[in-house]
Amino acid sequence: MQIAPAPRSMPRSGIREIGEIAAATPGVIRLEIGEPDADTPAHIIEAADRAARAGRTHYSPNAGIAGLREALAEKMHAVNGVTADPGRIVVTNGAVNAIFNTLAAIITAGDEVLVPDPGWPNYRMMIALLGGRSIPFAVPAEGTPLDLDALSARTSSRTKAIIVNSPSNPTGGLIDSSALRDLYVFAERHDLWIIADDVYDQIVFDSAPYSVGSVEDAPARVITVGSFSKTYAMTGWRVGYLAAPPSLAEVIAKIQEPVVSCVNTPAQFGALAALEGPQDFVRTSVATYRHRASIATGLLRGAGVAYLPPRGGFYLWVSTGDAPGADVARALVRDHGVAVAPGATFGDSGRHAVRIALANTDDRIREGIDRILASGLITGRTDA
Repeated sequence: MQIAPAPRSMPRSGIREIGEIAAATPGVIRLEIGEPDADTPAHIIEAADRAARAGRTHYSPNAGIAGLREALAEKMHAVNGVTADPGRIVVTNGAVNAIFNTLAAIITAGDEVLVPDPGWPNYRMMIALLGGRSIPFAVPAEGTPLDLDALSARTSSRTKAIIVNSPSNPTGGLIDSSALRDLYVFAERHDLWIIADDVYDQIVFDSAPYSVGSVEDAPARVITVGSFSKTYAMTGWRVGYLAAPPSLAEVIAKIQEPVVSCVNTPAQFGALAALEGPQDFVRTSVATYRHRASIATGLLRGAGVAYLPPRGGFYLWVSTGDAPGADVARALVRDHGVAVAPGATFGDSGRHAVRIALANTDDRIREGIDRILASGLITGRTDA
């Protein structure tokens, strides 16, 4: 019996590898998982429960329930600056489903997609499953112009799209509005789709969020992806969404049928309550992640360890100097009781880095970083 070559050759996530070791090792402090440590707010749970008890347990339309799509159109306009009527919104089984369905709609075998390096490894995994090729590009630091010549050199006649993620997983960095405008012009010039992964759009520390989807009114080439997972601590609910040009949104909704049919109906009513209910949880979460980032960076700075200052999300990108980050991550979890994500799983530029997730208590973050520093595996000041 044969296994198809694409899934067999698809690279495995290094985050899962470390997570499995951590789960089998007692006493490990978990700083590798990109998941909020808080529970879903009670009013969201209650709304889903009411929906289920009221019999709203049947299939929903492929694109999602009408009320949620309407509320998402309002949210995207208010938060992301994206003009999107409900007909352009598709509710998906998490942002993962949104990105995968989008890629399935726009690429065929042999096509290329520009992906951020460092960047979330699942982008490359999805592209590989669809028979495409991932072409890495360097993400500009905030305040740094986009290197259009370098980007052009990585673009060919087979390039169909570019993925943008700001705030970034894994660095917590932001791409400023000027660079995003340049990127939109670049995409127009090369006739590329732009997939804007905005799942951390409301977890921004010291500035307003900015989405490439707001560069033009109802831009014809941008797919803006969002999620309830990070903002409302709803990772297990699996509710994401996207806004796309009408013709593409129709195709993506059609793809839902053979892939997932629709998103869990009671969960959609929970997501609607998240949007329409109090937003105190979001504001508190952002303040908490900002505080945790200050704790972690203070400890690293005091030890002379290099890192990239995070501007959003809940990650910290830390240099391992000359040591391979994958070796450091394995040694930390096996020998020192702390799990971090190996930088190489986010791309070649992360070979000498690790990602620390700030989704744990203040005390656990302090203890975890103390263990990292005491290990002697990360020392000295080098560029992250």
